[in-house]
Amino acid sequence: MTERVENYGGEEYVVRPVTGSGATKSYRCPGCDHLIRPATPHIVVWPVVAPMFSSSGLEERRHWHTACWRRR
Repeated sequence: MTERVENYGGEEYVVRPVTGSGATKSYRCPGCDHLIRPATPHIVVWPVVAPMFSSSGLEERRHWHTACWRRR
């Protein structure tokens, strides 16, 4: 999968697309607070720089509907 870095709110985030076949669990989208159901293509986002009290940005990763991330 192709990762890219995007800027949001003055912070840099790694954005990774997830295919429908790669989505095997349900996640709650922080953009709309609705479920992302299994088999739904979406994106995973985490900060490039780990926030204070986190050992890595990966601990802060969140699953977003692609459209919710775009309109954030």
